[in-house]
Amino acid sequence: MENTSENDSLADLYRAVREEMTSNRKFDLSMDNELAGKSGKVTELESLLRDLGLEQHYKEKLSLSTVLQIDEKAITDEPPKCKLDLAWYFLKKLMMANVTARNVKCTSVCELNCDATSEDTGLNLHHLLDGLTIDDTLNPLDIVTALFLCSDGFVQQEMALKMSMCQFSVPLLLPNCDTKQSTLMLWAMRDIVKKYRPQSLSESMGFIEEQIVLSKIPMISFVRLGECSLSKSEMLNKVLSNSQQYHDTFVHREMECGDSSRRISNGMAEITWYLPCGNKNIDVFNEPVAVANLRGDIASLETEYSFLCQTSAAVFVFFDSLDSDCRLLTNTQHSEKIFLVGNHQSKRFSLDALKKIATKMGLTNKNVIIKTKQKNDAEFIKGLRETVNNVIENTSIKMPVEQMADVAHELGILVDEDCPECQFAKKNADAITEKIQDTFKYKEENLPLQGQIWKELTHLEKEEYRLRKVGSENLEDYKASLKKKKRQLRKKQNSYDISDAMSCFASAISSEKEKERRYFLKWLRINLDNLSREKLSDLREQYKRKCENSETKKEIKDIDRQLSSSSLGTEHFFREMGQLYEASVSLPEKHPSRIQLQHLPKLCAELLLDGFPLELVDGDSSNIPLRWVSDVLSQLHQLVHPKNKILVVTVLGVQSTGKSTLLNTMFGVQFAVSSGRCTRGAFMLLIRISEDIKKILNCDFLVIIDTEGLKSPELAQLDDSYEHDNELATLVVGLSDITIINIAMENSTEMKDILQIVVHAFLRMKEVGKKPKCQFVHQNVSDVSAHEKNMRDRKLLLQQLNEMTQAAAKMERKEENKSFTDVMEYCPDTGNWYIPGLWNGNPPMAPVSAGYSEEVYKLKKNIIHILGKRESSANDISEFKEWTESLWNSVKHENFIFSFRNSLVADAYMKLCTEFIKWEWNFKKDMYGWVTNAETTISNFGTVAVPIQNIGELLNHLKTEASIELSKQEKTLLDNLTKYFKQKEGHVHLVERYKEVFANSAKSLRKEIESSVINQLTAAADIKQGMQELDRIKKNHTKEIENRVCELIEECQKKKVKMTDQELDREFDEMWNKTVKELGFSEQKASNVFTSVSHYLRENLKRKGSHVCELLSQKKLEECGKVPFQYTGEGWIEKLKHNVSKVLNTQSHVMAAQKMADDIIAACQQLVTGKMERKNNYHDTYIQEILHTIDNRLHNNQDLITDIDFEVSLKQHICGKAARQFQKMHEDFLHVNDPYICLSQNKTKFCADFKDVFNERDQCQKKAEEFTNRCLRPAVEDFVNRSLGPDIISEMLTTQQFSSRMFFQYSVLLDLLSKGNFKNYFSYICVYELYVAMWVLNRIEEHFSSCSSIFEFENRHIQSCISSINDAVKKAKTRKQGSLKIFVDNICMELGNKLAISQDALSAFMILNNANEEDFARWLTECVKEMAEALRQKFTGTTIQMKLNRLHVSPQLELFTKMIGCGKQCPFCSAPCEAGGSAHTEHWTSLHRPQALGDCTWNDTKKLVTNICSSAVISDLRFSCAATNGQRHPFKRYTEIYPDWKIAPDISLQASDYWKHIMAKFNNDFADAFNANPADIPTEWTKITKKQAEQSLKVSFGIK
Repeated sequence: MENTSENDSLADLYRAVREEMTSNRKFDLSMDNELAGKSGKVTELESLLRDLGLEQHYKEKLSLSTVLQIDEKAITDEPPKCKLDLAWYFLKKLMMANVTARNVKCTSVCELNCDATSEDTGLNLHHLLDGLTIDDTLNPLDIVTALFLCSDGFVQQEMALKMSMCQFSVPLLLPNCDTKQSTLMLWAMRDIVKKYRPQSLSESMGFIEEQIVLSKIPMISFVRLGECSLSKSEMLNKVLSNSQQYHDTFVHREMECGDSSRRISNGMAEITWYLPCGNKNIDVFNEPVAVANLRGDIASLETEYSFLCQTSAAVFVFFDSLDSDCRLLTNTQHSEKIFLVGNHQSKRFSLDALKKIATKMGLTNKNVIIKTKQKNDAEFIKGLRETVNNVIENTSIKMPVEQMADVAHELGILVDEDCPECQFAKKNADAITEKIQDTFKYKEENLPLQGQIWKELTHLEKEEYRLRKVGSENLEDYKASLKKKKRQLRKKQNSYDISDAMSCFASAISSEKEKERRYFLKWLRINLDNLSREKLSDLREQYKRKCENSETKKEIKDIDRQLSSSSLGTEHFFREMGQLYEASVSLPEKHPSRIQLQHLPKLCAELLLDGFPLELVDGDSSNIPLRWVSDVLSQLHQLVHPKNKILVVTVLGVQSTGKSTLLNTMFGVQFAVSSGRCTRGAFMLLIRISEDIKKILNCDFLVIIDTEGLKSPELAQLDDSYEHDNELATLVVGLSDITIINIAMENSTEMKDILQIVVHAFLRMKEVGKKPKCQFVHQNVSDVSAHEKNMRDRKLLLQQLNEMTQAAAKMERKEENKSFTDVMEYCPDTGNWYIPGLWNGNPPMAPVSAGYSEEVYKLKKNIIHILGKRESSANDISEFKEWTESLWNSVKHENFIFSFRNSLVADAYMKLCTEFIKWEWNFKKDMYGWVTNAETTISNFGTVAVPIQNIGELLNHLKTEASIELSKQEKTLLDNLTKYFKQKEGHVHLVERYKEVFANSAKSLRKEIESSVINQLTAAADIKQGMQELDRIKKNHTKEIENRVCELIEECQKKKVKMTDQELDREFDEMWNKTVKELGFSEQKASNVFTSVSHYLRENLKRKGSHVCELLSQKKLEECGKVPFQYTGEGWIEKLKHNVSKVLNTQSHVMAAQKMADDIIAACQQLVTGKMERKNNYHDTYIQEILHTIDNRLHNNQDLITDIDFEVSLKQHICGKAARQFQKMHEDFLHVNDPYICLSQNKTKFCADFKDVFNERDQCQKKAEEFTNRCLRPAVEDFVNRSLGPDIISEMLTTQQFSSRMFFQYSVLLDLLSKGNFKNYFSYICVYELYVAMWVLNRIEEHFSSCSSIFEFENRHIQSCISSINDAVKKAKTRKQGSLKIFVDNICMELGNKLAISQDALSAFMILNNANEEDFARWLTECVKEMAEALRQKFTGTTIQMKLNRLHVSPQLELFTKMIGCGKQCPFCSAPCEAGGSAHTEHWTSLHRPQALGDCTWNDTKKLVTNICSSAVISDLRFSCAATNGQRHPFKRYTEIYPDWKIAPDISLQASDYWKHIMAKFNNDFADAFNANPADIPTEWTKITKKQAEQSLKVSFGIK
């Protein structure tokens, strides 16, 4: 199955990338001097290597990391275009075990052949006979030879293994035509392990499995003397193939490119093995045999011929003609082994010469085989096969390949294992393995740390997370005892000396020579596999038979245990190394043992980079040594940084379904698939990504994870392995970017069980924010139309997946997931792959099926395609480490989803909260600015600055504008949110489930601001309208005074007497008193605010029932709020007596209700204070806002059960107190705006103006000063005070402590710890909101007391005003002026949107004003400059406390509201909620505390409770409260009582150390404060230091 268009486009993209990278590259095909030789002549080898582009690798050998890296060649279908591509094409195919790998021909050759055929459409028989001679074809054997010569020992091993799997012949002797030296490829074949059943074991169904180089089986060699008309290799292929299936084991002349002349491969001896399966009808030979084939004429290959003669049971010499004096045959000492094979049909065949040679050699008829005209190929092959069979049955010469090294040494043939690194490594490996007699005993003595101790530690770790065996013991005491046991076990581990075997192992892998280290590990693995293979193979067969025969579970379990204990591989040594390291970490930092082992993680990381697997999950103990794995990954991160991005591919499925083989074929790697044992646990490998593919995948490495098989239902019951399988699946799915799931449709029971595990894992990942992809693989489906035929099966699979999703969702209590597509993106047509069986025929002689390799290759391309299209960025290695830790810690819990805590998710969530707080504040800040301007417009209503003449019309206009602005700001916020979730960086996909919460929060914010804005506009407009009559009166009074003063001036001037100032003062006073008396001021009557407040209170409560009216009438509002609010809970207790049989702790309920009431009262008082400071008139929206606040707070605390009596009395108390304050505010406002007082305030000014006009003095400077000081300066100060609040908030939000609620909580707790004051802690716990409000205020004061930014803000706003004033003056000058009044009106009109200029001051300024406009403007500019400087000096001398009191927007209140969030506190320990967004529906906190700090005591002893709710919720403890009606309820099911709370277990076992330290330190103080007995503090708590407490705080809040 393949999406053709998608893969074609991907291929195009790869080609484009490749062209871009190679467009400027020039291929330097000059040969190395070492290769070219001193003569400078280009040899045949040099020429071929140059043709293949391998010349540089002759010296610098190809390494596995280079061969296995994922590059464009590995994932595109482009055939080789030129010779340069041939070797890489072969390697790519071979690494995927593709049997078509040897079909290597350049496309240019194919195209020429096609063109030659298509061009000539006529009849030209001579042209057909000529054929084509193309230089671009190369013999496959030359390519194989070249690659072996240019590869290091490990690539050679991998090639030999893959060639053997494909049933290709493998180089036994590798020639070098330049040096004329052959090499025995012993090391290259070391990894080949074969499994076969000789005839002797057919009845018992036994088998032999062994390393092929150690197999004692006869070898039959085939050689050629001179030219030969018979194809030796083709004949051999026919001999080895049965009648059902022919396979080209050896390359021959009739194969594609097989007829190309060999340039460097003559002298190569190839070897293959015929291995029987035990079925006479299929087997060609009943016993195993090795078959060697020497390429080239033995006349020029005497050394190689001699080697084969000495090592073989028989040598078959193919010939056409024999020289009668052929010394090569006649002089041999092995003539009895020689079989001559001739072709009688050849023109050069001479029977006489044959007879002469045969006689000389003493051969009989049975040693001579002749192909005659009467014998067809079938008869000839049959005879040849019988001869070979006869040799096999009768020979005693059975030399293992390993022993052939001695013969090679005698003949001067090199042996690849003779290199010093290989020999030294072998010596080290042998030193370890030669002492192994009994595997189980050896492990106990030499690898003791991973045995029973590690299993006990595993059990303790899981119990720490599950707390299943607490019983009646105190929870925290029990946890402390588990810690103690763990320490004792670590101590026991540290008591062991490092064994000799482990010392030798550590020393060998610490070698500075990378090559030597690699050889050692390979030798060790080979030796250990050889040692355990026989034992494990027998056990595995027993295990299989017992399972098939449904034997008793006990027997199966016993064999399973024996399998585990008898298994010994390199992973056990690395596991021991991990335990040594983990045990050492428990020692003090300076301890010699700890220092001695600190280098181990780096060592392992280097090996991981070298291509060795790292054991993630210990398959025997089902645990991860987290510290060890984490530190290895940390070191790996450092080694490759900054190229540290990874993508992860994992395979899951039933055991023994070919998962490891699938990965090995797909990526060319070598996960263990033989040695009679299956993968246990999980292993990871690194594969490098080439530079060209990095552009597509945006990562540096591909991590491949191979897992142990999930067990079938019958086996799962043996050892609770279902739980283990769930854990493993959850871990690897969580770590993966894509998961391959092996399933078998034919076994529906097994499939259901596996699917449930897999779906469970995917559901868990969806719930914690990860979105891995999956591909279902159906193996052993060979029909070419499988994809279409299996449509019904795909539908069945989807149905099963949906059923499993619903079952898993029910178990995880996430029942909103109804179908598999709710959990992840899945399309049945593109998410299923049908792969044929691995073998093409019957093993052991079957090659890997070409269909298998091709389909796996298509799957690989699709996986790369999916990874390239992913929405999120790749994790780096440190993030992968974080996921490993958090996933594994979470799967240890019974409830994964509720237990999951991941620092990457927490970090992504914190980033989202931080960004949202910024967007939210930008929304609010812009609206604050808009409202400020709108209120200024309303304030300037009735002046030239506001053209609208009707206040109602102005209000409607502003409301419409407000709605438009709100919609604009809401859209900006939502767009920011959408854009944020579209980015690939920052792991935003992990928090995508919160997107809707924050979107709802944005909408909720809009509603909240809209309500506030409308209220402010309405209040401002109503107050302005209420002031209109007063303004008219004041204006008339001012006008009347102006008229009277003008009359007085005329009268005085008529006297034509120079009058002194004292005389003028007397005249003015007389006129003033008379005029004031005549004006007749009426007293302003104050409204009764209590009446209005009482009305709105009744309106608010009218839907609560008739009982409310009775309660309201019992007490007048005027009498309420005079004394502190005190809640007794009498009504609630009385009601409870009838409903609850058990006696409840009513005291705690009353205290909780009282605390809630105090918090609500404090919040409402803040609102009242804010209104009072504005010194405005009272408006009904103020009390409505207060009642709305009370209702919201009560709703948010509805889980605290209270009655209507409580609500009424609380509202009466708050409204009564507020009404008293509002009444005073209203009366103060009337007093300030009283016409008589306002007029009297200007008496001195009017008198001075009167004298100036009378004396005809120049008023320009004075009037400019007056306008500046009385009109502009108050307006500028007001503008600064309006603008400064948002500036302070913006500045504080840039500090880390206010960046998110989590960081805020961390900062508060850290501050408490640093001060170490009990009173502070008690205040924080008991009056949380008050303490936090004061803390916020103190941080603001501290911040701005120590920095100059507030002066910069003030200066900026002053400068802004000055610029606006100067601009207004300039514009006013350009207009036609009739008088100074018009000039000033024009200035005021320009400033109308920014400055609220007092109309009283402006009216007073306008009278008796004879100033010249031009001079006035000049002086005004000067006065404004002086005003600016005066304001700067004034602000500089004002303390931050004084500034805060004058601000229109309260920074402390705004920050407090942001940081306090919803205000909810944990129902058990009172820790505050930290969830972001106002619309969140789930409350949580990073750090819970002992329940004692929520005033929780034991009923019988009255001692404070030390239980921490994050531990209690995973235990079997119970709780009771009012919400449970006094009944005992399991903590594990707390969500039934508190569905809005998510109480996750601690992120680490040390996370609660902060509060444990505080509880231990202040135990007696808390007991006194709560009137209880001190808690029984676990001893472990008293050992926690302040530094450890601080560290736990960082861990809990994810602070790096």
